Order: sequence, then structure tokens, then C-alpha cells
Amino acid sequence: MHTYLLIKYCHIGFAVISLLGFLLRGYWMLTDSAWLHKKPTKVLPHINDTLLLLTAVVLVVMSHQYPFVFGWVTLKIGLLLVYIVLGTFALKRGKTRQIRAGCFGLALLTIASIFIVALTKPVFI
Repeated sequence: MHTYLLIKYCHIGFAVISLLGFLLRGYWMLTDSAWLHKKPTKVLPHINDTLLLLTAVVLVVMSHQYPFVFGWVTLKIGLLLVYIVLGTFALKRGKTRQIRAGCFGLALLTIASIFIVALTKPVFI
């Protein structure tokens, strides 16, 4: 298999795992589950997200589709930053369950936007 495609499929896999993990942690947050505070729950997402970021950087370098040159890549990075902020408020920094739930919903919309941008690579941006 071509190296680029292998890395791309790994990146997609890490993105799906990240989404599923966030959904599970969001469910645990909404149900006040003790699982949300266990060590593996805190460590494993960081490992996966590091691999996700690493594969993203490799893909950018291999494809020469750099941020601020290709608008869709810049948009994905901007949406990623929004997702990170919303995710931290959803899972730990939100002071009330209502704030955490709202941030969780907005984070999910942001993830959907990231996936849509990745799939469509809009050129008008």
C-alpha cells in the first residue's frame, strides 16, 4: 500500500477513535460516571490524539497542503482549536452540568464540521 494512503487511513482511524472516545466520555459526564475520573480515561485520549496530530502533520508535509496556503487546512486547524476549548469545558472546566452539556453539544457540532471539511475540502475558503 502506498505510504500516503496508509498514513491517511491511520489518521482517519485515529479521528474516529477520538470521536468515539469523546462521545463515551461525554456520556460518562452526563451520567456522573466514576469512569470519567479513572486514569486510563485521562491518559488514553491524549495518546490517541497525539497520534492523530502526528499523522496530520505527516500528511500535510507529504501532500504540501499547508495551512494559510490551503484554506480548508487552515479551517480544520481553527475548528480543532474551537473543539479543544469546547471539549475541555464539556468534560472538566464547565461549572454546571448545563454548561458542560451545552459545550458537549457544540463540540460535537464542531467535530462534525471538521469531518465535513475533511471530506469536501472546499476550495472557496
